Amino acid sequence: MKGAIMELPLDYPTLRIIWWVLMGVLLIGFALTDGFDLGVAALLPFVARGDGERRMVINAIAPTWEGNQVWFILGGGAIFAAWPFVYAVSFSGFYLAMFAVLAALILRPVAFKYRSKRPGIGWRTSWDWALFIGGFVPALVFGVAVGNVLQGIPFRLDSDLRTFYEGGFLGLFTPFTLVCGLLSVSMLVLHGAAWIMTKVEPGPARLRARAYGSIAAMLSLALFAVGYWFVAYGGLGYFIPGTPDFAAASNPLHTTAIAAPGGWLINYAELPWLRAAPAAGLLGALLALAGLRTSTQIAAFAGSCLSVAGIIATVGVSMFPFILPSSIDPHSSLTVFNASSSQMTLFIMLVVTVIFLPLVLLYTAWAFRVMWGRSTQAALATDPDLY
Repeated sequence: MKGAIMELPLDYPTLRIIWWVLMGVLLIGFALTDGFDLGVAALLPFVARGDGERRMVINAIAPTWEGNQVWFILGGGAIFAAWPFVYAVSFSGFYLAMFAVLAALILRPVAFKYRSKRPGIGWRTSWDWALFIGGFVPALVFGVAVGNVLQGIPFRLDSDLRTFYEGGFLGLFTPFTLVCGLLSVSMLVLHGAAWIMTKVEPGPARLRARAYGSIAAMLSLALFAVGYWFVAYGGLGYFIPGTPDFAAASNPLHTTAIAAPGGWLINYAELPWLRAAPAAGLLGALLALAGLRTSTQIAAFAGSCLSVAGIIATVGVSMFPFILPSSIDPHSSLTVFNASSSQMTLFIMLVVTVIFLPLVLLYTAWAFRVMWGRSTQAALATDPDLY
């Protein structure tokens, strides 16, 4: 078996880095696709007034929202298979937060299916607010979770690699994590507003989406800057001194890590080209803002996509090689290299991904092309398949 592992065409460190990149791709794919679904749902009670407008906005995401959730499932499955330690620690430490996300995500399809079962205004308005919860809560919790990862998770590992989480639910909410949560909400609301601009017929709903999207774009820029201030001057960051053995077998107990204020900026100093990630986050939000203000749909949506990808990539390149740093015992921190599955596992997963990920992308592109078109109020009276 050992000889077979040594004969694999890709070495262990390379496979680990490839899977770190692929994890970023899956997370960005989820944010780009289901992200605008969450943003539209969060905007629904505010941009659409009257049952006709609200049905029109709902049907702007109706054809694809279920398929977009595939990226979320792929991301969770990839974490479980590629970094089982990360999966175990994050799901135990963030249990209540994960439950809130899942409850909100379950509420969303129920609201889609039941909203139009009865004609009463009160009935439909209640389900509209349920859709709002299904969009707002996951966006907020995802951001708060990322903020906690950046500031460090209060967990430790004993000599038998058992995990001990020493935090509480209320401890997840700090000024920095709330900034990250609000940044996530504003980023996805901007993305949702750009989608409404693209998919909804001209009219009052689209004008309101422009207004709320413009506010979200400015908030994204401001909160991104505030987040940078916390990272640079708020004592956040971790660092691995020396040169670790990137080809060693996974064992978090062998990690030598220290808390280092400003440590999340070290990678940018060593590799200046990584600054393209935060630059994309800022420039994308500016482009989206310009597109919204000038009613340029392509610029608005392209800018929101660039901003989402840039902000998420900024987190990844800032933390590399950390995945889950420990705030109470930095030596228990989980990294790309000390918490991964075996070389053979990563290689088999990569082969499967190389075969099936292009098929997923092709099918997704085909589905969007087939179901493309504006959502209009006129279609509501003639198409019985619409919500």
